[in-house]
Amino acid sequence: MALAYASALLKLSGEALAGEKGQGLDFRVVETLADQIKAVHEMGVRLSLVVGGGNFVRGTSASAQGLDRVSADYMGMLATVINALAVQDVLEKKGVMTRVMTAIRMESLAEPYIRRRAVRHLEKGRLVIFAAGTGNPFFSTDTAGVLRALEVEADVILKGTNVDGIYTADPRKDPAAAFLPELSYQEAIVNGYAVMDANAFALCKENRLPIVVFNLSQPDAIARVLRGERVGTIVR
Repeated sequence: MALAYASALLKLSGEALAGEKGQGLDFRVVETLADQIKAVHEMGVRLSLVVGGGNFVRGTSASAQGLDRVSADYMGMLATVINALAVQDVLEKKGVMTRVMTAIRMESLAEPYIRRRAVRHLEKGRLVIFAAGTGNPFFSTDTAGVLRALEVEADVILKGTNVDGIYTADPRKDPAAAFLPELSYQEAIVNGYAVMDANAFALCKENRLPIVVFNLSQPDAIARVLRGERVGTIVR
């Protein structure tokens, strides 16, 4: 089957793994996501994942409540490792060989991130899950996702959300919000659409890396995006 994108990085938020619970892990949701990811992997796509940790700890929120920002961000990075190990376990039970690579060294749990090793895993058909963000405080997992996508030469970043794409306003609060099927980087910047945080978006724009924002709960959404179907919003 023809693919519009042969290599992709999927950015999964921690909230996506929590489902309706809002916190922690909802393993029914993780199972459903794993089924989608397995189907895409079997299509021959070189797929990698970056996971967030907001279902356990979000650094910016924790620091706003009085924690030191650096400590709070490291706590958030550790939360992404919890999520990565959970996703790995579910995927491997479904027969998908995976490797978790962390930006903070913790060899008892996962491999340290080394670009050449990550590329080699992908060449061998393994799915790579990048955890612990960039390994540095003050940088989001959005930025980590773009950075890793560029390093492993992914063709596109897939950002799964709980809405159908980018709207002119929050569709859950404003019934007049209009859906935007396609945007240029400049339009997204000028109009302040929250595609990703500023650092991540600047990296995408500078390197002409397209972003597809879509609803992760739609049937076969990931596969449909990779086949080139019009799903969600594309920013390029």
